Amino acid sequence: MSVTLEEIKLYLRVDGNSDDDLIETLKDSAEQICSDILRNDDPDVLYGTKYGKAAVLYAINYMYEHRTEADWSALKKSLRAMLSGARQESF
Repeated sequence: MSVTLEEIKLYLRVDGNSDDDLIETLKDSAEQICSDILRNDDPDVLYGTKYGKAAVLYAINYMYEHRTEADWSALKKSLRAMLSGARQESF
């Protein structure tokens, strides 16, 4: 089950609706990055892993807070560490 906008906003501590479109875009990006790391495009696999939801929320938070100076390499390294146990060996 995918993370909801309400859950994300609670995690980010965001009130109001002015950033909803941005947050939804970041959610899509975070899910794609995490799926790429897992080497699996099935959202059920991502959210079925032990740390899948946490990884998506972490990625969204990182991209939201560092939207002007994100270190993509550091983000991916952290996500790989979180998801390494569920990562497929190849596509």
